[in-house]
Amino acid sequence: MAARRAVRGGTSPESSSEITSGQTHIRSAKPTLPKKQKALSLQLSARGQWSMWPAFAAGQTVLRNHKPCSAPEERTCSNEQALLTIPKPRHLEQLESYLRKELQTLDLTKGISQELKLQPYREIFEFFIDNFKTYKPLLSAIKNEYEATLAHQKEMIRALEPLKAMVTTVSEECTQQILALQEKEKVEINTLKQEKHHLLKFIDNMKEEKCSLQTQVEHLQMSVAEEYTRYLQEYGARKLLLAKLNDMHNEQLNVKQHQAQEKAVKGEDVVKLTLALKMARQDLTKAQVKLNAMTAEYGDVVPRRRFESLEKKYSDLLQEMKTLRKDFDQLHEEYGTLLEIHRETAEERDSFFTRLQEAERSHTPRPNWAKCSEVIPGGAERWDCLAKGKSSHQLVDVLLEEIGTGVLKEMNVFRGWGKGNKVPVHLRYEGEVKNKKPTKKDVVNILKDIWKEKTALDQQTGKRSSLPEFFLSYLQKKYGDASAVEWSYTLSEYMRLCPSNHVMSSFYEILTGKVAEEQYHSQNQLISDLQKELAACDSYSSGSLPSEQFRMALREAFPLKRRDAIQELVDASMFSLDSDDDFIDYISLFKEDEEGNPEPFVAKLRSQYVSEKQEYLQELKNSLGDVTEVDADDLKAAFCRIDPEISDQTLDAYIGLAYQVRREQPDQEVVPVDTILERLCVGDVRRVGPSPRKESTTDFEGE
Repeated sequence: MAARRAVRGGTSPESSSEITSGQTHIRSAKPTLPKKQKALSLQLSARGQWSMWPAFAAGQTVLRNHKPCSAPEERTCSNEQALLTIPKPRHLEQLESYLRKELQTLDLTKGISQELKLQPYREIFEFFIDNFKTYKPLLSAIKNEYEATLAHQKEMIRALEPLKAMVTTVSEECTQQILALQEKEKVEINTLKQEKHHLLKFIDNMKEEKCSLQTQVEHLQMSVAEEYTRYLQEYGARKLLLAKLNDMHNEQLNVKQHQAQEKAVKGEDVVKLTLALKMARQDLTKAQVKLNAMTAEYGDVVPRRRFESLEKKYSDLLQEMKTLRKDFDQLHEEYGTLLEIHRETAEERDSFFTRLQEAERSHTPRPNWAKCSEVIPGGAERWDCLAKGKSSHQLVDVLLEEIGTGVLKEMNVFRGWGKGNKVPVHLRYEGEVKNKKPTKKDVVNILKDIWKEKTALDQQTGKRSSLPEFFLSYLQKKYGDASAVEWSYTLSEYMRLCPSNHVMSSFYEILTGKVAEEQYHSQNQLISDLQKELAACDSYSSGSLPSEQFRMALREAFPLKRRDAIQELVDASMFSLDSDDDFIDYISLFKEDEEGNPEPFVAKLRSQYVSEKQEYLQELKNSLGDVTEVDADDLKAAFCRIDPEISDQTLDAYIGLAYQVRREQPDQEVVPVDTILERLCVGDVRRVGPSPRKESTTDFEGE
């Protein structure tokens, strides 16, 4: 700008001298420039002054597809004609030609296309800085400030990357919680709907039964009325029949008396006969009056036996109707309660649905784990096998494990750890160690063979040997001293990078001293005992058991487990069932794939073993209270409080493990509680008998 102003409007002596010195310097430095800079050297006019090419024309000729930041929309005709008549400087044309060639040679399809595109402009700017000696400090300061700003922006972007991962993790956790709430709500709503339908059906049945009983009562009343009418008619007919019989009998008596009188008239007294006739007529009148009175009094009376039978039947029907009325009122009240619960549940459902929509709008979507099958060796089939039954957190571990093993296969050598005393026995080596690059299957088979050889040696010698020393001796015996270290480093790296594989992770934890070897053998013995128990329950040796019998076998094998833990094992056993059959193939539950990965049932059994051990140690810590240090006697008392059925031998073993002493050595040392818990966590420590708290709860429920 200063040079342009000097040319157009006249320059001061100082500026003219600067320009002249700059021109002289450029001309003198021109022969020493490299080829690129020589092609881009400044062009001066014939008079030794700066070019008069318009500044606003340069922005339109460098890149035709770039728009200026604030170019005017209308230009006058005079400016356009001037632009066409004024020739472009040669140096400007060379700069534009160089820039255009550099941009065309770039590959802008890569992820860093913007940085590649910036490089030609940076070179052009450096040419200007080198050629303009007078303005070089200012232009260099501007360039450095832009470079510092770009570096600062890159650092900020790199610092925000962990935040992006954290946001993704939080989004996954929120999504899991929302899905869990949806599943729980769905189950409760389905249960309430089923119960509502059941109650509605029950109410309809009760109404139908009530109508049926009402119809029976009306029918019985009509039957009683008909019977009563029939009995009245029979009673009237009976009275008429009796009257006729009496009349006939009286006529027969009169005939007999008349005949007797005729026979005895001759010898009897007339006065006596008249008196007898008068008395007979009086008796007849009394009998007739009495008969009429009885007829009037008992004309509407039914037999006592029939009356008692009808009265009993009526009382039974009345009592049954009262019972039904009471049940109906109770059902009506329960129905109202269920309607209120249903209304509250619907409101909660609407509230959760609203929260779900808000969460879906504010959180990022769940990752599409199916895309991992495109980059994992083995394709979709192997990824489906790896991702089967795993959560997002576990899938991340599996993905990291695959990435780690992939990187490990590309490594050719390992760096030795040295030969110091702190280095494990099997890793003491200086220099580079060759990577054997085995497969996971090979590593698992080697580790299983090591366990087999070590178990046989321990049974033969009667004592348990050190796993690191046996590990090194096994490799030396099988592969020789030269390759033993290479295999030791290779197997150690594979075990370290594969925590999801039980065979590798358990061997690595025991090898590094994080877990005692007794815990590994205890878990295997637990699984073996369960297999024997299931086989004993299978009387037909078919290899499968009904689900209820399978549940009973689990309770027999694990009497100390809670009901929810037993249910988790049953659910894990049904995880791989392809049909709705109630039979469980218990033999397939203990199978492993070629890489040593067990079925979900065995994995759940091992995870419960670890969680029960942690729960047992937490109860021990709670029983010790707020003390920071504890001696052997107090620790024994705490064990007896939380596990009353523990034997003396087991208790001595736990105390020896906690205080790192043998039975014959004194154990009165005071040790911090945290140290004791860490030592017990390494060993095989578990509950022997039921918890006293659970027993008291069970007794209370029984009362």
